[in-house]
Parts: sequence; structure tokens; C-alpha cells
Amino acid sequence: MGKYSKILELGKRRGFFWPSFEIYGGVSGYYDFGPLGARLKRNIEDLWREFFVERHSEFIVEIETPVIMPQPVFEASGHLEHFTDYMVQCRKCGRIYRADHLIEQHVETSGLEGKSAEELTSIIREAGIKCPECGGELGNVRKFNLLMQTNIGPYKGSIGYGRPEAAQGMFINFKRVYDQMGGRLPLGIAQIGRVMRNEISPRQGLIRVREFTIMELELFYDPKNPSCPLLSEVENRELKIVVASDVEKGRWNPVKFTVREAVERGVIKTEWNAYFMAIAVEFLQALGVPSEMQVFIDKPPAELAHYSAQTFDQLVKLEDFGWVEVSGHAYRTDYDLYAHIKKSGVDLRAFRKFDKPIVKERVKVRLNMSVAGRIFKGKAKMLREELSKMDPEDVMRALESNGWIEVLGEKLDRNLVIVEKTVEKVHGERFIPHVAEPSFGAERLFYVTLEYAYREVDGRIVLSLPKRIAPIKVAVFPLVARDGLPEKAREVYSLLKRSGLEVVYDDTAFIGRLYARADEIGIPIAITIDYDTLKDDTVTLRDRDTWRQVRTPIHKLPSLLREYIEGRRGFEELGTPFSKQG
Repeated sequence: MGKYSKILELGKRRGFFWPSFEIYGGVSGYYDFGPLGARLKRNIEDLWREFFVERHSEFIVEIETPVIMPQPVFEASGHLEHFTDYMVQCRKCGRIYRADHLIEQHVETSGLEGKSAEELTSIIREAGIKCPECGGELGNVRKFNLLMQTNIGPYKGSIGYGRPEAAQGMFINFKRVYDQMGGRLPLGIAQIGRVMRNEISPRQGLIRVREFTIMELELFYDPKNPSCPLLSEVENRELKIVVASDVEKGRWNPVKFTVREAVERGVIKTEWNAYFMAIAVEFLQALGVPSEMQVFIDKPPAELAHYSAQTFDQLVKLEDFGWVEVSGHAYRTDYDLYAHIKKSGVDLRAFRKFDKPIVKERVKVRLNMSVAGRIFKGKAKMLREELSKMDPEDVMRALESNGWIEVLGEKLDRNLVIVEKTVEKVHGERFIPHVAEPSFGAERLFYVTLEYAYREVDGRIVLSLPKRIAPIKVAVFPLVARDGLPEKAREVYSLLKRSGLEVVYDDTAFIGRLYARADEIGIPIAITIDYDTLKDDTVTLRDRDTWRQVRTPIHKLPSLLREYIEGRRGFEELGTPFSKQG
């Protein structure tokens, strides 16, 4: 049994996760999270907040926006046109497959991203790939849009889509948040929320699902001042990168760069992306993934999303699935804000203040209403409005070359157009910010965390979850369920509960079995109340990963355990050694 199968079995048995809609036969691409899983997932999300939001709270804020968005949003963003995968259908049984996944299962190939439907069809034909289900002939490959479509309200024309990313909510709200934050850049807007992708053929459990939680950050900055003031804090950290030229040639050749080297040599185009990539490595380490098991892939031009000038995928090595993407780091330039400005007509630009005011000549044109009113009557107001929308420089050039300018089918000469030239001090200019984006999928990180925590010791499962994200931090057990020990154990349980720790009480089995249960669901510390406790108010603390034990007074538990969970104190510092093992 592979590790994925073992984790899936543990997830079902212990309440971490399982396939959704089981009583109706299930639907691929959907998973439920049980009591322990919901806690673990929430703790992962909170840890992401700590690394990417709270650590930078002076310029990064978090918002929340709707999951369903109206069609114009995705017309502007390009998702209606570009957010597609290629599908192929069996002509015999009708089963549908994602074309690139099907090819990868039968042919050793790379670089399928960026290939056209015709090219993928040719590969299928040349390799003689048949339907895995019935052996039938496959049809031609065609595009499939991954957006989940719905109607907003009762009207058929009010089309909406489940968002495939949280980003658009942050772009749409940029100007409002920018103004609320005092009009300062850099500005980060973060969001954690559900997204939907109508995957053709979900596979690999939690690795590819149709609905999941995304943790995303859009960092807006001035392209004329693109430096990241925090880069010096991470500049000497190493990143393993497979550069785009090697990816194009199908070569797996990770090269180590310091963050500073990667920026100065142009491997990473933006300092902000480089900074967040370094933080991403640290974040994955906090989830239990060693840095040597992480790598960044520089996606070549043919594989870039329509909005990206450069994207790095952060990959983690998994036992059954190989290298799997866990985050994406995209340089989105000004693509999204520009697209929404163009589509909506609303000004979403930021303001750049000059060091010193610049004196500029301004030209304004307006309709001479006293003359135009007599000539054009009621149409004069329409002509005035249309003329006000025109570029004054274009109007002046037309008047100089022709002696008139055409507006709404009418020729307006110099007597009808008033040109005013003024000199004024300009204190700044408006511009569209550029954007660096780190984006993480919570479900993938959830599975990655479980896999790196999972181990077997002497035939027992031990889930060595990092202490800070373990769904339950402490277990309290009476040595036996009699002689006043359960009552004393309940007192300790209540004490720890009141202190804010995530704690559980259990007296339903003998102590060895209770320890095994606690290890299996990743509880870092087990506290045992025994007969000595009744004499001296001390308890035994057992470490999940080493099975070592120490003895500690009850009144010290809340502060000691808090420091231990937060990493400020080692296990041996929690008390005096206790010789019994178990």
C-alpha cells in the first residue's frame, strides 16, 4: 500500500478527510473535511496569514469578496477566453478525459502545455492511444472552459461564474482599499476563500479538486519604484530553480541561487516575487517540508497564463505523485487593472507624487454655446458633451489642418470651438500599478502536510504534525478509570481548556492504547494523571515524537505548554525526566 492510500485510510478512519457525497456514490473532485481535518485546514490557513499578512500588516490587509461573480468580470480578466484545458472524448463509450493527462499516462513526453488541440490530437493518433475504459477510438481534442457557470437571480441573462481564483475580487476593489489605506504603495491585498474549477478529470485525491480554498495575495507596487525594501532580510537564502530554458528542453536541472543572485542575474524579474518565494520556502518548512524537497519551476513563455509576464511554480516532492505544485508566483504586470479599467470605464489608477511640481501647459476645449445654441438648437448639449470627451490636442490639430472638426456629424469651425490654454503646476501623475502574486491551494498543502508528518514506528502510526498546526495540542488521560483519577484528570482538562489550548480528554481505553490514538492523530503532548498526582499535584508529560516523558507540577502546565507549542521551549525543559516509557 502506497503512502497516499495509507493517508486516505487514516483520513477516513480518524476524521481528517474523505470523498464527498459518499451515500450517493460520490462525485469526483470533491472532498469533505471531518472534525480533525477542518481544524488542521484552518490552522494551515492561519499560519499562511501569519507569514504573508500579519508579518506585513503595515502594508498588507485582508478582504473578503463573493465566490460568484458576474460575467463582465471574467470577460475583462480574460478567463472566458483563456481559462481552458483540452479534453478528448471516446467515440464508443462517451467517457471524457483531459487530453494532456491521458497522453502523459501512455507516452513519455514533456512540454505539453502550450500545444494546440491539433498537436495533441496528432500525438494521440501517432501513439495509438485508446480509451482506457473500453479501448474505443478517441475523437479530436477540443477546448473546454473550466469556469463553473450559473445564473444570478431568476433571469436567464444574468450569467455568473464561480471564481477560479480570488484575485479578481482584489483587483476590482484595489482603488477602494488603496484610498482607505491612505493612497500609499506598496499595498498588498490578501484573501482566503473558496474557488471553483470545473476540472475535466480530477485525480490524485486532494491534489486536483473542483472546489477548494485558495490563499492569495496581490502586491501592488509602482513600476517606477519596483524595489522591495524587505529583500535584504532574505537576500542570502537559497532558492532551487529550474530555469525556463531547461524546462523548454525537458531538462530537470535545479540550480541554487541566493535570492539576491536570482534578482541581479534576471532569473527572477521582480524583487517582490523573489521576496515572496523566499517566504514561501519558509512557510513550507513550517508545515514540515524540508527546503531540499522544494523547487521552483520557471514556466517558459508558451506555458504562461494570459495575464503573466513570469510565473514560478513551487513544487514539493511527494512519494506517490512525484513533484507536485503547491504554489504559484506570478508577475501579473498591470494586466488585470488595465483590463478592468478598459471594461468598466472606472479609473483604478494610483497616484505618483512628484518630488517637485512640474509646470505644464494645459489645453482645454469647449463648445461656444452662445453660438452653437442658435445653430444646432437642442443638439447643442449633445455636441458639448461629445466635444468634452475628445482629446484637446486632437481637436487643435484638426482645427489647424482643416479649419473645422467633425462632431456627431456636424462640422464645428473656430467660431464654435473655444480653445483655452493655461499654465499650471502638476504635483503628480496617475499610473497603473504592477502586481506580484503568491497563490497557494489549501487542500494541496493539507495533503502535503499529512504526508510529511506520516510515519510508522514499531507498527504504530505516528502523525508528527508541526506543533503549531496540530488540530489538538494536548491530550489528558487518567492512568486508570477509577480511584479518583478521572475526576483529577477532568480538573486538569478544564484548566487547560480555560487557558485557550486545544485539548481533549479520554478515559475509554488502557493507557497504552490512549497513547497510540493520540500519536495517530498528531497530538504533540499527552498528559497522564496517576496515583502520584493525587499526592503531589504533578503529572507526566509524554512527547509524541520521541515517547520521552517528564514530570511537571499542574499549576505550571498552561504557561509551559503554551511556550512549547510556540517553539520557545523544548520538551526537556517542561519538567524533570521520568523513566517510564510507552
